[in-house]
Amino acid sequence: MRRGKKNRRLMGHMNVVPYIDVMLVLLIIFMVTAPLLQQGITVDLPEVDSAPLDPSLMEDNEVLILSIDAEGRFYLNLGADPESPVADEDVLTTTAAVIRRNPETPVVLKSDQSVDFGRVAYGLALLQRAGATGIGILTDPVEAEAI
Repeated sequence: MRRGKKNRRLMGHMNVVPYIDVMLVLLIIFMVTAPLLQQGITVDLPEVDSAPLDPSLMEDNEVLILSIDAEGRFYLNLGADPESPVADEDVLTTTAAVIRRNPETPVVLKSDQSVDFGRVAYGLALLQRAGATGIGILTDPVEAEAI
């Protein structure tokens, strides 16, 4: 019995090669899926110097985003297909259902800067009729001018 124990030596290091392989696979997965996580449609936001939204509002709640593209069509980030336009009545009913389920849901309006203000005001009115009380307007921050 003692003879077998004399020949065995303890290994003082850990083999990390399998962990590196797993890390590289996860890195590739994240690199492929990250561009797919962009929500909603692409709009040309106006540049305005404004305060950012409170991040604590968005920690526990999913944000409802109403987007208006350059042609004035509405899009909601919730639903079966967030990339397809939504009718005005659907904006009203979907938003009302989300707000009934969770009254603390943050509601944000994202509009292209070339859209007529009347269409933006109509979108705001739809959100208010659905029960949204605090509606944020998404803008791009103003870039500091080079000195």
